[in-house]
Amino acid sequence: MTQQVAETVTFHLNEGVSTDDFLNAIKSTEEFVANYPGFVFRRLSNGEDGKWTDTVIWQDMDTAQKVAEEFSKQAFIPALMSAINSESLAIRHETIRWSMAPS
Repeated sequence: MTQQVAETVTFHLNEGVSTDDFLNAIKSTEEFVANYPGFVFRRLSNGEDGKWTDTVIWQDMDTAQKVAEEFSKQAFIPALMSAINSESLAIRHETIRWSMAPS
């Protein structure tokens, strides 16, 4: 059985970037992510400390690694990355071992 993979990206926004500006920038990635074969789920959250977390679930590690490489080549990257503090950016790909949903 193929195991799903959680891609977790954490970061802070650059100074002066508003939440609305960032949400507009991240929404430009929606079509690419949603239409990529193997996409399962995505959630974006942020905490009171200013740290953002973008979580994407992919069908398997191969898909997660391929999309990460292709994502960086998309036309929306310059605008998106201008909003993100690159020194705070961290990306992880982890195999999902257990999950729970409401019944």
